[in-house]
Amino acid sequence: MRPRRGDPPVTTPPDPPRRRPGGRTARVRAQVLDAVREELGEHGYDGLTMDAVAARAGVHRATVYRRWGDVGGLLADLLDAAGADDWQPPDTGSLEGDLTALNEEIQTALTTRPPVVPALIAASFRSEQAAEAQRRLWEDRYTRCETMVTRAVHRGELPPHTTPHPLLITATAPVYHHLVLLGTPPDPHLPAQAARTATLAARAGAFTAG
Repeated sequence: MRPRRGDPPVTTPPDPPRRRPGGRTARVRAQVLDAVREELGEHGYDGLTMDAVAARAGVHRATVYRRWGDVGGLLADLLDAAGADDWQPPDTGSLEGDLTALNEEIQTALTTRPPVVPALIAASFRSEQAAEAQRRLWEDRYTRCETMVTRAVHRGELPPHTTPHPLLITATAPVYHHLVLLGTPPDPHLPAQAARTATLAARAGAFTAG
């Protein structure tokens, strides 16, 4: 129908405001993951329940079950959230210094109380979802750390074609072995010793491709 003279101008209604990303959904996720971290640190994997997480987070249990399904889903999301951070590997100016600083970070994470990181590692042996998420997290961390090896090659510290992944595993494995598998008390000298051993091996060409 055509407007008549004197009628008010016809205007189109404004578009509905777009919902801001995050909002309540992001808040609920943050509350629940904080609760998972606290429950895991206090009670370990065996004491972690959906109802306890919901109660600590102040979220209805139906919401937790609907979004995460089970304990494995909670753990997987907690690990995936950890991999979505902006962490960057150390840059001290030398490969040995970088590896030492990295090992010190790992040792701190494994010995901080409450023991959330060791509990997550233990949970990965009990939950396939947590195991897959943990593999994704470790692969992400090792990929980010490749820059340390690349910088060392460019500085002339290492032979060309040094392969980062096996070098990084060699450098960090002793820390996990002593603290997680053997359960020995933290050794303040271990991070530097493991870094020194890996650096010497890398300089000798132990990790060159081919």
